[in-house]
Amino acid sequence: QVQLVESGGGFVRAGGSLRLSCEVSELEVSRNGFGWYRQAPGKQREWVATITDGGSKAYGDSVRGRFTISRDNAKNTVYLQMNNLKPEDTGVYYCRTWSTVVNYWGQGTQVTVSS
Repeated sequence: QVQLVESGGGFVRAGGSLRLSCEVSELEVSRNGFGWYRQAPGKQREWVATITDGGSKAYGDSVRGRFTISRDNAKNTVYLQMNNLKPEDTGVYYCRTWSTVVNYWGQGTQVTVSS
């Protein structure tokens, strides 16, 4: 059973940094693409960043230049380094991966940025 477990969220002031982790089981991070998404209260879930199995990275317009997605194959973990955080970055952050027929999501980790 594939499992994604996010951690690293918390409360931070604007301008601060957090690093989110997505620990993966039953699937190799080096062989699959992963994405980070977030959902603010009352809003739809929003794509944040993707890393492909080949290591290519892509970012949403609102986070490009501030957030960095990466992976550690030895730890089988995907990360999201978030710098220069803004209040509008507040939300629950989710890790996702996929096969041809199934989407896998973690339970999410809360990030709150105060002004």
